[in-house]
Amino acid sequence: MADNQYIPAIGRRKNATAQVRLTPGTKMTYVINDRSLEDYFAVEELQKVVRAPFSLVETKDQFTVSVIVRGGGISAQADAIRHGIARALEKYDTGLRSTLKSAGYLKRDPRRKERKKPGLLKARKKPAWSKR
Repeated sequence: MADNQYIPAIGRRKNATAQVRLTPGTKMTYVINDRSLEDYFAVEELQKVVRAPFSLVETKDQFTVSVIVRGGGISAQADAIRHGIARALEKYDTGLRSTLKSAGYLKRDPRRKERKKPGLLKARKKPAWSKR
């Protein structure tokens, strides 16, 4: 692959959408919305979520990761980035599909916020009942 080519993929979770580009390289760097991984995700657990696909397939120092992520909360954004990275790795090498699929990284999490219903305070919360 030439140096200027990249592998694009899109990952989603709740309302978060991540556009991921993997560029083959010699040093592993993450750029998320023009910030480093440590700057964007201050919590170590979320950094582990983003790095999980690479540690699973043992391709840690082969790519430069560039991400544009929008919408959702910080946890949903981390999961969306993980989903996008896993899809890009699958495009890069189809032999990794079974490993990524068994870990659950290729499946989009379908859970969403439930809508508010009329007559209720929230999606399922009812007003306090009173006899009088």
